[in-house]
Amino acid sequence: MLVLASASPRRRELLAQAGFTFTVEPASIPEDVRPGESPEAYVTRLAREKAECVYTRLAAGGNDDLTVLGADTTVVAPLGEILAKPESEADAARMLRMLAGATHQVMTGLAIVTPLGMETAAEVTHVSMVTLSDEEITAYVATGEPMDKAGAYGIQGYAGRWIPRIQGCYFNVMGLPLALVSAMLEGTRRRSELAARTSMDSSVLTD
Repeated sequence: MLVLASASPRRRELLAQAGFTFTVEPASIPEDVRPGESPEAYVTRLAREKAECVYTRLAAGGNDDLTVLGADTTVVAPLGEILAKPESEADAARMLRMLAGATHQVMTGLAIVTPLGMETAAEVTHVSMVTLSDEEITAYVATGEPMDKAGAYGIQGYAGRWIPRIQGCYFNVMGLPLALVSAMLEGTRRRSELAARTSMDSSVLTD
């Protein structure tokens, strides 16, 4: 059973779009950046903690056939600041001013937890944004769209008109790098099948 440890509607839509059958079990964990923590370490740690939290909760209920996928996405400003979700409209405007007219990074950490263990990875996409006027930023923030998104914008929404180019995975900018997720889940499936065959062979030998 595949479980998505995220409440994000965008991740849910993307995973369904890719043809996966899954359930959703959100994880509630602190998302503060630790002192000296790099962006990659930050998103990978949060993805791991989300996946571990949900796996532990469900496994305690007797579910032993679990594959839990955790993900966390952040935006890294041109000068290296980690931009999570804005805390206010003023904070959203501040983030957009940092990103406008420059190229930034969008980084997603992934973690998959199964009875066999855990695997983590991260995807990075470089995103260029056009120069924005204060009026454009104010009008965009007023729509409310930036408020639940890392870096205060969503490429799949109104802000898409300001993104002339990206380098890397588009779906990563939306919150879930589908090609990487698919490869990780396929690897997990193969390892599970191999472990099952090995266990069956060992059982036959002992009999």
